[in-house]
Amino acid sequence: MTEPLSKMGSFEKENRKAKRRRKLRENTSGLLFLLPTLVFFVTFVLYPMIKGIYLSLFKFRGRNVTFVGLENYEKLATDQVFLKSLANTTLITGIAVPIVIVFSMFVAINIYNKSAAVRSFFRGVFYIPAISSVVSITVVWAWIYHPQYGILNYLLKSTHLINQNVDWLGSNQTALFAIIAILVTTSVGQPIILYVAALGNVSKEYLEAARVDGANKWTIFTQIIWPLIMPTTLYVVVVTTINSFQIFALIQLLTAGGPNYGTSTIMYLVYTKAIVEGRFGISSAMGVILALIIGAISLIQFKFFSTDVEY
Repeated sequence: MTEPLSKMGSFEKENRKAKRRRKLRENTSGLLFLLPTLVFFVTFVLYPMIKGIYLSLFKFRGRNVTFVGLENYEKLATDQVFLKSLANTTLITGIAVPIVIVFSMFVAINIYNKSAAVRSFFRGVFYIPAISSVVSITVVWAWIYHPQYGILNYLLKSTHLINQNVDWLGSNQTALFAIIAILVTTSVGQPIILYVAALGNVSKEYLEAARVDGANKWTIFTQIIWPLIMPTTLYVVVVTTINSFQIFALIQLLTAGGPNYGTSTIMYLVYTKAIVEGRFGISSAMGVILALIIGAISLIQFKFFSTDVEY
């Protein structure tokens, strides 16, 4: 009797060892697949972040480097150019993100029930700016906004909405809003595609039942469609916010932060301080502050939108 029990015990031990070996092989295979991504993340994301925090504690004067602790952060608290750039960045994000969300959702809802060809056409049209070169986009918009030969002034004068040419990118009253208009047109492509896909996951049975009960279009949208596409909205809001806070190329190519820092953003100021002026410490401090702001806003957005999100 004891011999079969001993054999059974040894069999269970071998079985457990085999399971451990199999699990080890599976874990090793998974880590090997993840290794290229982990190396990329550590090299190009984690290390630069840590390095940026480290550099923000120093002051650079040519080749002379001096440890100053939190002095760079204290200077930024009273730096009027930085505060102006922060205000511009916040304004750009505060205006662009809601417009992108509302416009993308409006287009997606209106083209969803169209034929596949129509949907593909509109998705392609709106997505072209997202995959086009930033330089080519800025060249086109520079021509549109040209104070003398721009098509925008021509159209507005032809319709008698303005009496004389407007320097859209050279005026403090219009430059920032002109940049926001470009940012919106280049940001709606991906959200439209995502919303069209999300609408495809909304059960038609829910919509038909609501119509039978006499619900109007607004009630159907707010009570059925909106809650069911909330995960997509969360993603779009977070990504669009991050992209808006990191706006740089449009500013550099079109206005260079002018006029009188009227379109200067934090990312543009980071570039100017580091590359142009060689002040890597103060530039790194700006980058750290920007990262903290984006992180805090993203957490708030997750807190706000995740109440209705079903994963």
